[in-house]
Amino acid sequence: MTIHNPNLTRAAAALIASGATFHVKDQGDPIETLRKAFGDHNTEVLKRLGASDTTLRELGARLTEMEQKSVREGGGGFEAPMTWGRQVAENTEIKGIGSNWRGRMRVDVKATITSATTDAAGSAGDLIRPDRPGGVIELPRRRLRMRSLFSAGNTSGNAIEWPMMTGRTNNAAMVAETALKPQSDLKFDLKQWPVRTLAHWMLTSKQILDDVPALRSIIDSELRYGLGDVEDYQLLMGSGTGEDLLGVYPGATNFAAPFTVDDPTMIDTLLLAIAQVDNTEHDTDGIVLNPLDWRRIQAIKDANGRYIGGGPFGELIQRLWQMPIVTTKAMSQDKFLVGAFKQGAQIFDREEATVEISTEDSDNFRKNLVTLRGEERLAFVVKYPGAFVKGDFGNIA
Repeated sequence: MTIHNPNLTRAAAALIASGATFHVKDQGDPIETLRKAFGDHNTEVLKRLGASDTTLRELGARLTEMEQKSVREGGGGFEAPMTWGRQVAENTEIKGIGSNWRGRMRVDVKATITSATTDAAGSAGDLIRPDRPGGVIELPRRRLRMRSLFSAGNTSGNAIEWPMMTGRTNNAAMVAETALKPQSDLKFDLKQWPVRTLAHWMLTSKQILDDVPALRSIIDSELRYGLGDVEDYQLLMGSGTGEDLLGVYPGATNFAAPFTVDDPTMIDTLLLAIAQVDNTEHDTDGIVLNPLDWRRIQAIKDANGRYIGGGPFGELIQRLWQMPIVTTKAMSQDKFLVGAFKQGAQIFDREEATVEISTEDSDNFRKNLVTLRGEERLAFVVKYPGAFVKGDFGNIA
């Protein structure tokens, strides 16, 4: 059958697109037949929409009931803990008991699961994973600064040999014509400063270094810090005996004020020590103090109770009398050292601080162990012991 009415054609196409199924017979009025088919399909759609609306209302009611129950039992969207009291109260047998009830009843309750780590029933603390931030809480490190004071150099030998002038006779004078000129003399001694080795090692498992990459960097830095810590002390206080370097403090000149100051403070004492170095024709370029003595100097106030420096809210520059202040725990409290550090001494590095790793040490291979060694080699030359002045503030008996 062919339908020539365009309106009917569009209606039929819409019905077919919606999935409706109907049959059109050749007998009868075609328009009436299409109207009836469309009406039947519309009735079916409305019926199905009504069923869906009923289902949505039922789901909404269930969600409302669950939310209300959650609020009653503790809120937050989580079910309240099933405590012993709650288990008894919700027991079906208990609910039928009134105030006139007499007798005995047994109610079995289950252990409440807690975060405890004991062996008691319900202890689940071992299942809770603690929060572990990255990194490691390391031990404090003191500031290492002695090396920065001295001139730096390198060597490829096992010792530094240097002719040192140990005497000078200056007989220069005004001379008459044809008169004999006076003779001056210089005296030299060949001095030697051996290259010394600083080293230490530690043992760790190969698995730790493989599984925790951050640990390797910590171990490396700790090995290097350990070398620097000893070096800091040796450059300042080394005795020069055995395998020790000869530091600048033991051979420094004792403090002797070149002039007097009324009621000298710690700052005045350092000024007098600088003047003493200047009197040796060396240019003072640094002061070494214990950290506590530097803080004591900062605490000095004037007659009106005001801090003489920038005070607690000023920008602190570690300088006195235009000289940089180096604080180190290697210097004993109440002591000081003033000197011409660049002129007076020099470091010669033979081998800078390095860290080496080896599995071929003792029984490391059989035990999956690794030996880590930190090592450095250097010589330290104190060219002019007289370029340094050491002293005591006299604050500690």
